[in-house]
Amino acid sequence: MDDVIERAALRVIENMHENLGEPITIDDMARVAMFSKFHFSRVFQRVTGLSPGRFLSAVRLREAKRLLASTAMSVTNISHQVGYSSVGTFSSRFTSSVGLSPSRYRVLGSVTPQLLASERATGASTATIRGEISSPLPARPVFAGLFPERILGGRPVSYTVLDRPGPFELRDVPAGRWHLIAQSVAPGHEDAFGPARGDDESQCIACHGPITVRAGDGSYPSDVRADVRLRPMRPLDPPVLLALRDLLSPMSVQDQAC
Repeated sequence: MDDVIERAALRVIENMHENLGEPITIDDMARVAMFSKFHFSRVFQRVTGLSPGRFLSAVRLREAKRLLASTAMSVTNISHQVGYSSVGTFSSRFTSSVGLSPSRYRVLGSVTPQLLASERATGASTATIRGEISSPLPARPVFAGLFPERILGGRPVSYTVLDRPGPFELRDVPAGRWHLIAQSVAPGHEDAFGPARGDDESQCIACHGPITVRAGDGSYPSDVRADVRLRPMRPLDPPVLLALRDLLSPMSVQDQAC
């Protein structure tokens, strides 16, 4: 049954890529999957970690990143090309997911540690999350952060950048439900924008969670253990939206934590 569900989800994701500029409803996606609307939404989230609508939004924003980096199209034209009727809505969602406005992303191409530190989510610090990031692949820089959804996008509540897989520590974690997401990319692939194939080791990811951190009432340990293992990204993995190019460049990585 899982194979049937994954094939259905892959059909829907392929259809998303082919029709980014068109309105796509849940009903449309359910028809492509050949499931009822309610069953489709449930199983799609099970295999991808995101709702169908959230996944579609991520695919659109990844394509917008590619167009901003590789063409001279205006922000308005790009927003329409990826399915937004309002450039204001597009700019707002792009900024909150990628970490930079469309115009700044076109110029800078990457967030900075200073930007992530200045815009991090606020809240009482209650826990430290420690663990080990392992990988069967050659050693290369790794970003690891905590996010409210199972997608590497938006502002991490805590993050670190390692020069290679190994022990990590995420300090000052506020109360909430967080997904630990780690990513590494091969040199020269920091700006990869296309859909993952599943057999391409140039883009790797690992996920763990949700991890629940409760407010400091003594009912939950202040130190939480979370180990993850990197693997090649698959088509069912949500696109990486946060602009990490400079943070993951081997020439610029230094161990850092926030």
